[in-house]
Amino acid sequence: MLLFLVRHADALDSDEDAVRPLSPKGREQVERMAKFLRASHAFRVDEIWHSPLIRARQTAKLLSEGLGLRVPLSEVAGLEPNHDAEATATKLRSVDVSLAVVGHEPHLSALASILVAGEIQPFFVMRKGAVLALERAGAGETSRWFVRWHVSPDLLGV
Repeated sequence: MLLFLVRHADALDSDEDAVRPLSPKGREQVERMAKFLRASHAFRVDEIWHSPLIRARQTAKLLSEGLGLRVPLSEVAGLEPNHDAEATATKLRSVDVSLAVVGHEPHLSALASILVAGEIQPFFVMRKGAVLALERAGAGETSRWFVRWHVSPDLLGV
């Protein structure tokens, strides 16, 4: 199983966090990332989960469209910035399809750390619009996750 952790792209400032849409820069970040991933053939998913916040939903939709994917996009509670990453890790243990999770910091970094190292440590920093690809070996409680690759928009000139 492959798991792609995707941080939402750059968003506009707003007093109400939940309704912050992507900025023009954020849209460009997602478009460039999608173009890069499409050319590399390295992003293959059966489903995309995104947080309820609009910037994550927009990132998921633009990424899916840019990659030409025809997979379900599902809003999943518990992917918000300060949600319990342990709960998300537990939920992922029962998933057996390749999946992208579009969310926020610090949740994604904590989730990656739990999956790879077994505990929350400052191993990962997810920049806006970045994608971290993980691969699971084994199943259930004994499964382990390994980093395949990590790319952020600044490497693509955005």
